Amino acid sequence: MARVRKPVVEVRRSQRRRRTVSAYRDGERVVVLIPDRFSRAEETEWVERMLARLEAREERLRCTDAELLARARRLTNRYLADHAEQVAPASVRWVTNQNGRWGSCTPDDGTIRISHRIQEMPDWVVDYVLLHELAHLVVPSHNTRFWDLVNRFPKAERARGYLEGVSAAGTLVLA
Repeated sequence: MARVRKPVVEVRRSQRRRRTVSAYRDGERVVVLIPDRFSRAEETEWVERMLARLEAREERLRCTDAELLARARRLTNRYLADHAEQVAPASVRWVTNQNGRWGSCTPDDGTIRISHRIQEMPDWVVDYVLLHELAHLVVPSHNTRFWDLVNRFPKAERARGYLEGVSAAGTLVLA
C-alpha cells in the first residue's frame, strides 16, 4: 500500500486575525493562517482540520463525469424512484462553458451538463443542481409539478438560497 505523503505546511500567525482559520495551496506547500493567540495544541488541531478540508475540496474537484453520472443515479433512486424509467440520462458531465447557469438539461436527448463553477460548493448544493436537472427529464418546464419533484430534496430551499447568495455576491464590487 502506497504511503500518502503529507504536504509541507507553513503556519502563518496573525495578531489581526481573531477567530478565523483558513488554508490554501501555494505550489506543493499548504499555507495555514491562524490567530496569533492560538496555543501549539490548537495550531496542531487546526492544521490537521484544514488539511482534511483541502483534501475533501480537492476530491470534489477530481470528480469525473462517470462519478457524476453515478451520483445522478443515486439521486434518482432516492428522490425520483417513481419516475426511474423517465429519469435515465444519456450523459451527465461537467462543462466549463456554462457561466450563466448552474446546469442545463436537454430532455429530447437526455443530456445533462453541470457547470464546473459548482464543483467547489458543498455536496448538498451539487446534489440540488443535479436533481433539478434530473427533474427536467420528467417535466421540461418550471411548473408546479416540476417544483414538487425538486422539493423532494430536503435541502432544496437552502440550496436555492445558497446559489442566490453566490449569484448576488458575484455582482458586488468590493473595495
